[in-house]
Amino acid sequence: MLYQIGKVLSWAAAKSIGRMTVIGRENIPRKGGVMVCGNHVSYADPPVLGAACPRPLHYMAKIELFRVPVLGKLIEWVGAFPVQQRTADRAALKKAVEYLEKGEAVGMFPEGQRVFGGQLGEPLPGVGMIVLRAKAPVVPAALIDTARFLPPHKFFPRFARVKVVFGKPLDLSDLYDKPGREAVEEVGNRIMSAIRELIEKHR
Repeated sequence: MLYQIGKVLSWAAAKSIGRMTVIGRENIPRKGGVMVCGNHVSYADPPVLGAACPRPLHYMAKIELFRVPVLGKLIEWVGAFPVQQRTADRAALKKAVEYLEKGEAVGMFPEGQRVFGGQLGEPLPGVGMIVLRAKAPVVPAALIDTARFLPPHKFFPRFARVKVVFGKPLDLSDLYDKPGREAVEEVGNRIMSAIRELIEKHR
């Protein structure tokens, strides 16, 4: 219930202030586990992506957010789970795989943090490790102009023209049985390449 309330409020803000356009919602599988992976440029990205996605998303969020009074409980209640950034957090990876194996949708920002300046960052190994373990489809998502909607260090949204573009699910099955770091890195690189193509096409 709380997730739906948050989604409605996020949708209302993104449509009325962000004038959000959503493209490719039909590319999100209606059933089964799926990873939705987007670029990350604004604190608005999680609620905007959640508002645009037709399915509830479980987000991996940095553990520091769970220690913030009120906010920590809110994000926990809407299905987010903590991760220790820049570490091999096995508990967080296991949680993501469990959600996917139960047929739920997981939202993730492979860069692991906001990246400014119009460039995409390098994907962290976690996204590749999750995909290879869960063998779930991955839908790339481009978040365009969310940094205009909620700029860095600002607390209130501004008028913008936000786009959320969902690409077709990626076929990564050729990497499922390949061991080692190379396969993990290749998963992340393919995901970021797909996101880059969506941004360049729809910017």
